[in-house]
Amino acid sequence: MSEYISLDPEYSVDPDIVSLITNLDLAPDGAESYPDRAAGEVGSPLAQFLFQIEGLLALEIEANHLTVRRDPDVEWHALIDEIAEALKEFFL
Repeated sequence: MSEYISLDPEYSVDPDIVSLITNLDLAPDGAESYPDRAAGEVGSPLAQFLFQIEGLLALEIEANHLTVRRDPDVEWHALIDEIAEALKEFFL
């Protein structure tokens, strides 16, 4: 596992959805989809860990990327920073 984690956002036409591309294999057992916090809180260990972040409303985990839906009251830069820190803590 690399000690360096990259996280590159790709913004969608929906201002509350972003895909985060990383150099990690996030879903070795296959894609995961969590349409809301309740589903994420009983999902995979990674999903449970990420759903501790305030403002994260929905999450899809596939191969090397996350698709995130945010609470519109949360700024993307703050949420992406928190996700990056959570991934570092989870994987390193």
